[in-house]
Amino acid sequence: MANAHPASSRAGSQQAGRGAATKLDALEGLGESGMELEAALPHVAPLKPAGEYASQSVDQDLKSAVLAEPIGTLSAPVASGNETLPAKKLSAKETALKAEDHAAAHLEGSTAAAIDEVDRNFQTLLETVRANRPGDDLEIIRKAWQFCLQQHAGQKRASGEPYIIHPLEVAQVLAELKMDSTAIAAGLLHDAVEDTDVTSTEIGKRFGEQVEHIVEGVTKLDKIKFANREDHQAENIRKMLLAMVTDIRVVIIKLADRLHNMRTLEHLKPEKQQKIARETLDIYAPLAHRLGMGKLRGELEDLAFRYTDPYAYEQLSNEVDSLRGEGESFLNRIVAELEEKLREHGIKGRVESRIKRLYSIQQKLASNQIPVDQVYDLFAIRVICNSVQDCYALLGLLHSIWRPVPGRIKDFIAMPRPNLYQSLHTTLIAPGGHQFEVQIRTEDMHRVAEEGIAAHWKYKASDSVTAKDEARLAWVRQLMEWQREMTDPNEFMSTLKIDLYPEEVYTFTPKGKVVVLPKDASPIDFAYAIHTEVGNTTIGAKVNGRIVPLRTRLRNGDIVEISTQTGHAPSRDWLSFTKSSRARNKIKHWINEHQRERAIEIGKKLLDREARKYKLSLSKFDEADYVRVATEYGLGTQAELLAGIGFGKYSTRQVLNKLEPGSTMTAEAPAETTVGNAVGQMSDAVKRVFFGKGSESLQVEGQDDLLVYRARCCNPIRGEEIIGYVTRGKGVAVHARSCSNVQNLLYESDRRIQVEWASAPADAGQANTAKATTYPVKLTVLCEDRAGLLKEFTAIISDDGTNIRSVDSKPTADGNAIVDFVVETVDVRHLNRLVLNLRKVPGVRDVHRVQKI
Repeated sequence: MANAHPASSRAGSQQAGRGAATKLDALEGLGESGMELEAALPHVAPLKPAGEYASQSVDQDLKSAVLAEPIGTLSAPVASGNETLPAKKLSAKETALKAEDHAAAHLEGSTAAAIDEVDRNFQTLLETVRANRPGDDLEIIRKAWQFCLQQHAGQKRASGEPYIIHPLEVAQVLAELKMDSTAIAAGLLHDAVEDTDVTSTEIGKRFGEQVEHIVEGVTKLDKIKFANREDHQAENIRKMLLAMVTDIRVVIIKLADRLHNMRTLEHLKPEKQQKIARETLDIYAPLAHRLGMGKLRGELEDLAFRYTDPYAYEQLSNEVDSLRGEGESFLNRIVAELEEKLREHGIKGRVESRIKRLYSIQQKLASNQIPVDQVYDLFAIRVICNSVQDCYALLGLLHSIWRPVPGRIKDFIAMPRPNLYQSLHTTLIAPGGHQFEVQIRTEDMHRVAEEGIAAHWKYKASDSVTAKDEARLAWVRQLMEWQREMTDPNEFMSTLKIDLYPEEVYTFTPKGKVVVLPKDASPIDFAYAIHTEVGNTTIGAKVNGRIVPLRTRLRNGDIVEISTQTGHAPSRDWLSFTKSSRARNKIKHWINEHQRERAIEIGKKLLDREARKYKLSLSKFDEADYVRVATEYGLGTQAELLAGIGFGKYSTRQVLNKLEPGSTMTAEAPAETTVGNAVGQMSDAVKRVFFGKGSESLQVEGQDDLLVYRARCCNPIRGEEIIGYVTRGKGVAVHARSCSNVQNLLYESDRRIQVEWASAPADAGQANTAKATTYPVKLTVLCEDRAGLLKEFTAIISDDGTNIRSVDSKPTADGNAIVDFVVETVDVRHLNRLVLNLRKVPGVRDVHRVQKI
């Protein structure tokens, strides 16, 4: 039986390498949607003869368990996919390196030790594949390795090491996930098209259509020029998901690629570290979670946390380390008592203990505003039983030994989560008042929780995924159907981010059919889950027999009945409380269709009115003229141009000038009080009152006569990623991309417009320069209530050259204090520096920015 390995709480601090346990070992514990492990503690108690669990040795540790003994001497059965294969004695000849496998000829300039390490690592890869999948042909992996050596010869990574190490490490992760030889070959070749002169066609000729399809799916779109980085990112993700629908190996390789990049992220510049780590938390970790790959997701999250908030990571690591000794002693006592009870009642199983992962702890601290020692599931026990019956029997036994916490008992065996995670969860109170969580599951459930869709990977020529895996991919297929209507990349990304978080509410129709919805879903979400037409014509709802408002939040077990009326139409207000991507997309689609028609009519009227001012006749222009102007704006048709004018996105004067150059310059139009003119006549003081300080530093790309102002819901500051939204009669509102309102505004993509920060003064980076524009920002500090703390805060802010506009403090019921500052900052860097300095004050629990002032 494979034992759990002790690991440091500082996930991500270990260096990737063969000699030490990898981070996947360090995060060996739970990684499922229920409780994720930060580290598995040493105590693992077998209650069966060791041989009975030998088949799980490969599953327990992704790397160290596979290589715990010389591969040639494995005597236990080895799991492959869903089957338990007979033990196989591995011959040295099968996994020995051939002459052409050696890296020496392709790593000129590298030391002999480095070359030897690459060779050893490739041999380790072959041994891992042979151990996990004895029936697979190694020849395609050897061919891919030789091709990879040739193509990446001479290339270096940011760390200075040979580039070839990266695809080799990616392939090793795939081998540890028990992927087939085709996937591992594709993993070795995943950067060949992107970073060398090789084409997808050549990959197909050499390695077959499957490898070509997978490599093409993970290759970024670098040949196409995009308007901005966000569009580029969105289209790359869209391309990957489209390929993933037909072959799940595409996304598994992409996740393995991202995992190794995160392990070696320390070699990049801080700005790039932040960008990659944020993308990992936003897209790749939730994607791994949605596919049930909890172990991989856990490592991605902890590694990303280390770079997105280094100070909080270090602070939390120290706090968890301070509790570790006492926590391990407590868990060991519980484990010993539980083992004795299992023997006494004849329940066979093994017991593991763990301490919660750092990123998971941080999320609890942020949402509940509590200290680390109050996290109820900081310590947890996992019991892996032989059968489902034993799981339920053990649950009853636990409740007879320790008192359960009401409301903390969850049955994910009867009602699996959307990523197919299954387990029984209960929180218990030990003598002394210590709370701890217990998770109970079978061996098969354990593999699914740890490795997700990769746990049941079993490749056949006619059927590449099982029925359960099809269920996992249903949401991707649905998303890909909706994406045909989503021409805008930002809309696609917002829908994806909503959809990556699995549903958590189980509701029922009056006839008893289960409808699974996102947390806090409304009756509108329920209606659209039944049918689009039901959603569009909804006028009311009953929950558990009582009439309720449409914005009511549904809870587990609610019975929902929808009232409809023919001819009724969706309301724009519904977008403010609907949660499911299906409902939101259907509402957006309906609004877009109807508002677009109206926008075209308004655009025609506006253009005609502007033309009359300059004594121009629009009848002299035909469709070709409008298409020519539309092309200049990046549009395709006359209708799109007129809709853009109707939404206020394009200036009618500029469009007329493009239709007939100089036409708007010859005779000035009669003086007319417009929003633009009125703004021009305003004093600086009045502009600040109406539109907020700092609006003059914004501009619309390609437009010079549109009013631009900072939205008050999020108050973006220089350096933040921003997006413009054309309002009705008030100009262009500029929001931070992270603003919650942006998601609700995305349904009218025609009214979105590209905005940018105007060129900053040369010395804008200094907070104390008179030339730099400053922006008011509200900061909230949660801290201990002690004397002198406010003095320390104001000294830090003042020493940084920052002006304090207001300060307010109040005590909390638990003996802490909340201090609110409104300060004037120059840009994001200045704000981040200020927040970091405030966090360093002893007694400070949290510092965060409040978007709305």
